[in-house]
Amino acid sequence: MDRIRNARHFAPRLQRWLSEVGTLIRASTPQQDPARPTLDGPQLELFAQDFFAALEPATKPAPTQPLFKSPPPAPPRVILPSPPPRAPDAPPLRRIQLGPHALEFELRRSTRRSIGFMIDDDGLRVTAPKRITLAEIDNAIRAKQRWIIAKLNERGERRALRQEKPPVQWIDGAQLPFMGADITLRLHEAPRSSCVFDPQQAVLTVGVVPGLAEWQLRERVRIWFCEQASQVFAERLEVYAARLGVRYASLALSSAGTRWGSCTVEGNIRLNWRLIHFALPLIDYVVAHELAHLLEMNHSPRFWATVETVYPDYDGAKMALRKRSQELPVLFP
Repeated sequence: MDRIRNARHFAPRLQRWLSEVGTLIRASTPQQDPARPTLDGPQLELFAQDFFAALEPATKPAPTQPLFKSPPPAPPRVILPSPPPRAPDAPPLRRIQLGPHALEFELRRSTRRSIGFMIDDDGLRVTAPKRITLAEIDNAIRAKQRWIIAKLNERGERRALRQEKPPVQWIDGAQLPFMGADITLRLHEAPRSSCVFDPQQAVLTVGVVPGLAEWQLRERVRIWFCEQASQVFAERLEVYAARLGVRYASLALSSAGTRWGSCTVEGNIRLNWRLIHFALPLIDYVVAHELAHLLEMNHSPRFWATVETVYPDYDGAKMALRKRSQELPVLFP
């Protein structure tokens, strides 16, 4: 490389010298010996071209490659919720392969006329008429697989986010969500366990007996939440049942992951007690939703039109309920 650099340094001088020599040769006209070869101007120019061409590298260097190549972006991770452990006497889960996903689901038989899909934190639940074969059920799932996988992934991501949140510290002064606002937990020693709520101060005072474990304190507060839920839900059911012109048979509390309510054809309504954490308008939406099923046992346009007659902003309530459920602290892991 040093030689090439030196040659390139003297190349301009050599080129001028060759030009001058060629000029002198062309200007002189001596008699040439035919046996002796001579160099004329064009030959000198060709010689110069060959010389400069020799200074160039034989091959062009390959373009510089980055030392490290960034790996291709990883495909988005799909998080599918898994069904909870089954009771010993429960029917086994069915399994179906949907592309790269091996999906387990619960199958229920009913008197309904079509196949229904329900997705919650416990995974996929399929309800089908008794006359429908297993092959027809699998084909129906495959026909809806994009929607099913998307909804299951959405549920799985929500549950993963909730699990990442630190649980509430059950200490004096802790903040607990109740009816859309925070209330303050106050703990004091007492000869017997008790819960007293002061709505003016938004304070829940719990009497703690000596030696009370944290899980017992959590359970005592959970029971208080359930008592409040039973009272509030019953009041709101009466209000919206009258507006819809329906009558329900019974009310029970549920502890489902994020399924807020259900209604049977017999008029039995189950509402998730955790709704008591939310503001009254969101509780009213779920109440109106379940009562409307007494008129339309489906989610058809007629069903939503029925809901709209007593709760016009049901779309806004659905979005707010989804948002608030993700924001709740982990109270009872």
